[in-house]
Amino acid sequence: MHPTVSDYVQMTTSTTPPTEAQCFSVGRRCFTPQSIRAAYNVAPLYASGFDGHGVTIAIVDAYGSDTIAHDLHVFNQAFNLPGMCGEEGVTCASGMPTFSQLHLQGSPATKPQPGKGTGQEDKSAWALEVSLDVETAHAMAPGANILLVTTPTAETLGVQGFPDMMNAEQYVVEHHLATVISQSFASTEEAFGSTASLMKLRHAFVSAAANGVTVLGSSGDFGSAGVIKTPVSQGGHFLSNPAVWWPASDPLVTGVGGTYLCTDPFNTTTRTVDSTDPPTTCGGTNTGQAEVAWIAAGGGFSHVFSKPAYQNTLPAGSTPIGSMRGVPDIGLQASSRTGALVYISLPNAGQSGLSCGSSGPCSTGWYDIGGTSLSCPQWAALVAIADQMKGHGLGLINPALYSIANSGNYSSDFFDVTVGNNRDVSGVAGYDASTGWDPITGLGTP
Repeated sequence: MHPTVSDYVQMTTSTTPPTEAQCFSVGRRCFTPQSIRAAYNVAPLYASGFDGHGVTIAIVDAYGSDTIAHDLHVFNQAFNLPGMCGEEGVTCASGMPTFSQLHLQGSPATKPQPGKGTGQEDKSAWALEVSLDVETAHAMAPGANILLVTTPTAETLGVQGFPDMMNAEQYVVEHHLATVISQSFASTEEAFGSTASLMKLRHAFVSAAANGVTVLGSSGDFGSAGVIKTPVSQGGHFLSNPAVWWPASDPLVTGVGGTYLCTDPFNTTTRTVDSTDPPTTCGGTNTGQAEVAWIAAGGGFSHVFSKPAYQNTLPAGSTPIGSMRGVPDIGLQASSRTGALVYISLPNAGQSGLSCGSSGPCSTGWYDIGGTSLSCPQWAALVAIADQMKGHGLGLINPALYSIANSGNYSSDFFDVTVGNNRDVSGVAGYDASTGWDPITGLGTP
């Protein structure tokens, strides 16, 4: 199991977000909360009073972050977002959304468990994940409550941490703590060793579906490829054949894939295509496309789960789904080349354990981040808004998604991403984006 933060670049070491010129200089366009909202046209929802108010999103991550309450405050101040009761420096008031943390197996350890090296790289990677999940979910649904649920797990490519995580999710469901659960972590189905061992972990999803809780999962960040560690201590290797990642491959989970978001990052009011600025993927043969399927977005066909009934009928022109579950169901911005700005505090003086390439060890500051870890919490936020509109938790939304896609309103309810592929790993067959459903962006983006 590992966090699905695929790529990140440290842009500054200050509390001031980078300029778009700084992002362009390293071949990226960086999106602020306001430019992401414009790209996905959520302003009309806010104008109607729908921002997730009264709904709680549970974000499940290993380790947690010792500094998330501070980092969230820096993020909110930088982008003029509503404060949350529970973030650093905020006085709680009636009606304010809350940020809280639940550590069922103990509080996050200041000193990480031993892993590869000191284990610090695992703790820092998960802290990066926590900041990404919490900050982007709040940015998309600023009125929603956020519950960060953590487990003391060091493993980042094996599957040893899943029992703790699934038990934590079971607790959230049974105690009615949230109606939306966001999972920005995954392991290749083959990593579980047997179907039986994977099936034993599904109890939280069964309970969620029965209790009106929607569960979403990142589809992975290696394109059509799978990765396993055998044994765990020797690191990971790619499988030679296409594979998909669980829990996104579970029929009781809404799998979230990803795109390059080729819209104007300067525009904070409307969705405007930008084929001129970096990355090059947004130009050339893709000129004029608002979104392009991200090459590293996980997707394909399950080797464990049969095709669910809700995938029996697909929009015209879809990539065919045979007898096994197709992954993902939906997509959203994921490539770090068109990523989101996130603030995080990390140990300085080279102590984070994470490398930021030529700039040296990663440290505190602003990052441009991507991965299906970006698309998943943002979709979770949109579901929270839908829960508010409906007045209750929607539960498993997949049947409704496919029903909407097969109606006459498909083109107005989804943006159909039709270009790009997920042939990310050399030698592993991948898939092309298509009209309708495809194994990279699912039915499309909002």
